[in-house]
Amino acid sequence: MNDGLGLPQDFDALREMILGQREALPKRIAQVAAYALDNPDEIAFGTAASIAPSAGVQPSTLIRFAQHLGYDGFTSLQTVFRERLRERTSSYDERLNALRGGEGSQNRRILEGFVAASSQSLDAMMRNLDDAALESAVAKLAKAETVYVVARRRSYPIASYLAYAFGKLKIRYQLVDSAAGLDAEMLDFASSRDAAIVISFSPYAPATLDHARALSEAGVSVVAITDSAFSPLAQSANQWFEIAEADFAGFRSLAATMALAMTLAVAVAEARRQGGKRGGNPKIR
Repeated sequence: MNDGLGLPQDFDALREMILGQREALPKRIAQVAAYALDNPDEIAFGTAASIAPSAGVQPSTLIRFAQHLGYDGFTSLQTVFRERLRERTSSYDERLNALRGGEGSQNRRILEGFVAASSQSLDAMMRNLDDAALESAVAKLAKAETVYVVARRRSYPIASYLAYAFGKLKIRYQLVDSAAGLDAEMLDFASSRDAAIVISFSPYAPATLDHARALSEAGVSVVAITDSAFSPLAQSANQWFEIAEADFAGFRSLAATMALAMTLAVAVAEARRQGGKRGGNPKIR
């Protein structure tokens, strides 16, 4: 029985511990870990019996997950997830009170809700984004002959923007989005001289995962934007970014993802200019 000494007592520390162990976790334990990091509120409020069906495991696996990390049991682990909610309560209450008590129309309150979610997403990205990862991603993309851009469904607006930005910045790119169903043929041209930006969030688009895997197998440097270290997209990436977008009324923001995409596009153009691969300093208009 563990006495609890040395175990993470806040969510960020717990998350770091789980990520540090992810390669060595047994398959079912890793499945629970992925669910826990993607759905922390459910872990905080549920029971082993109620959470297990959503996580796709038996209740006993949740208990084994907690014990594998060193906690006495699932209830002890939940304390960390509940503390995360307590730390967030004041800021959430302030936002909710502002929406409920604010003057103006319902439409205005909806706008304020989405602005608040976008702000939360951007704040989280600024706290968590690793500078070394950003430098590495920009370097990989800057030396590529062609940058392949892959995204579907909710992530597609980001791919569309990247295609527009790369075109304006004179960076050769290929948006993998064929109305004729020729995506596989497009990917056949990709080689180790190229790089790719691949974007997908849970529930992950199967085509995006397939394309990321194909690009990786072709030796292409894959830069992924996704929402979890346990995302199948991260497994195919040379460099990946975890972006946790907040939501309002069940609709998730894309603010942080768009900000990162804009950063990558402009930073790559600047790196290529400084490296002498492109003259001038084109601007997006």
